[in-house]
Amino acid sequence: MIKPLALATAAFGLLAAPVQAQEKTEAVELTRGEAELAELLEGRVAGEPRSCIRTIGSRNLNQIDGTALTYRDGDTVWVNYTRNPADIDDSEIMVIKRFSSTSLCRSDQIRLVDRTAGFLSGLIFLDDFVPYTKVDSEAAAEG
Repeated sequence: MIKPLALATAAFGLLAAPVQAQEKTEAVELTRGEAELAELLEGRVAGEPRSCIRTIGSRNLNQIDGTALTYRDGDTVWVNYTRNPADIDDSEIMVIKRFSSTSLCRSDQIRLVDRTAGFLSGLIFLDDFVPYTKVDSEAAAEG
């Protein structure tokens, strides 16, 4: 005779199996923006976040749709995941109001402007900038 507790436990396990399989499937599927960022950061490791980064010259701050803002400085890729990444739309123009001439900081204001109509379409609130640098292949082999 099967005990009620054993039957309930088995039934719960059968019910939970599809949910666990669904969670694994969802974890593997990336949005287009997440896939683009993952490709950009492949072979890199995150460093200590900073509230400001130096942005001298003609380098651009790039938008990855619905995911993050990136800035390349030599071998370092700086990523700002922002406080509202879903609002990042790479088809819109960013208008940045900086409070420093040589740095981009989490306190700076970024407005999004519709490319065709020219009206304000959103705001991006910056967070800390995370540096990603390439892993030294020799150090990785030793470690």
